[in-house]
Amino acid sequence: MTVLVSGDHLPRQLTFDDYAGRAVWTWQTSGAAEIWRNGFVPTEDLSQMQQDVEEQISSDEEYGFAVAGPLPATPKEARVRWDDGSTMQVPVISARQALITLSPYDMEASAQDDRAYKMTAATFTTMRLRTLRGMATVPAWRLYFSNLPGPIDHVAADRATLGTVEDAVGDHLPPDVRGFEVLDERTLRVSYDYGVCLGQKMPTVHLWADERPDVVVLGIEVHEHISNGLCAGVGASGEDVVRLQEPLGSRVVLDAKSRLPICLHWSGPCRAG
Repeated sequence: MTVLVSGDHLPRQLTFDDYAGRAVWTWQTSGAAEIWRNGFVPTEDLSQMQQDVEEQISSDEEYGFAVAGPLPATPKEARVRWDDGSTMQVPVISARQALITLSPYDMEASAQDDRAYKMTAATFTTMRLRTLRGMATVPAWRLYFSNLPGPIDHVAADRATLGTVEDAVGDHLPPDVRGFEVLDERTLRVSYDYGVCLGQKMPTVHLWADERPDVVVLGIEVHEHISNGLCAGVGASGEDVVRLQEPLGSRVVLDAKSRLPICLHWSGPCRAG
């Protein structure tokens, strides 16, 4: 549990206002807002594959990836091209680095695994990707495997060098808010997760919004009714509606706990419209 030290030197639990203030400060001072506005921020999976490839991998409980053939040289740079005509020059990762991002295990370990999917070749190409700034054509590696029914395309832009919103924000707690639905320009239906103590009375959960000119911060406060000091915790979820004082517009919606934009960890919208 995160605490602050109060004036009488006794720790207290952080409130929504505490978390929201930290989220806004981090957003405005860390460089995350600049990346969000002008950077390369994908809003969907960085890998694309045909359905039978996805089905084979998802049904395999234990697998790895291994390089089993010569790989081409890595271009020094390439360009992301948005449909509105804007472009961005980006550094590029190697085909091997692209493969590593797919692997659930350390590459050296999986290379010795008989159940590894063996990459025999790779070609430098492009793929279509949805980003915060709209649809774009982005540099990609097409990875071929001897024991998969088709290739896997993976974004080749070196996001670690470019900088990501997550890296700018730094270490963060898991989010409370799972997603939101825009009911109208001032009304959001918000879904969230929280913990409960088995055998205890259900806690009271309050949904809050902190509005600033550039962001809206969403979060919850959970007031538990614990009759003793023991708590066997389990996860629960809820949903509520919050009414904003001003239209959401293009303001980014942050989760108070994680300090991250909510649409980075779910598949819904990042803003109204």
